[in-house]
Amino acid sequence: GEPCFDKLEAKLAHAMLSIPATKGFEIGSGFSGVKTMRGSQHNDMFYAKKDGSLGTKTNNSGGIQGGISNGETIVFRIAFKPPSTIGSDQTTVDFKGENTTLAAKGRHDPCVVPRAVPIVETMTALVVMDAALTQLGRESASKKYQVVGKVKKSAGVKRNGVAGEERQAKRKK
Repeated sequence: GEPCFDKLEAKLAHAMLSIPATKGFEIGSGFSGVKTMRGSQHNDMFYAKKDGSLGTKTNNSGGIQGGISNGETIVFRIAFKPPSTIGSDQTTVDFKGENTTLAAKGRHDPCVVPRAVPIVETMTALVVMDAALTQLGRESASKKYQVVGKVKKSAGVKRNGVAGEERQAKRKK
């Protein structure tokens, strides 16, 4: 994921809300966490596991912090609306504003959830794989072009509010 625009949870939400009949998306503790928890309770604090890897004591963030996966299980929930096409006739108006009746013809599912589960799993896999391949590309480019750690300290990067050129000028005085 990305820390600003293409956050992993934003990509997941976009993918899930693109599935027909989806009306809601929440990640981690979701809306209940917002209503019932304080920041100190919601924070997923890191700790060192016995194998030397890092983990979090809780997973209120749903496995994503700051737009980037944190190694924990990614947990989200989505909500589907009931199907609009029902067996009963429905009254409505046409484009001219005149009363009319809609009558469903053919076979229609009374619930979309059984069909939705494999779609949600597939869309999730696509988003996670896309993020993994993006990261792999970054790592590969970084190694090939040796980008990381090669920026000169005088390259205009501000430290403590002072740009590199200003620091060098102060040193020469």
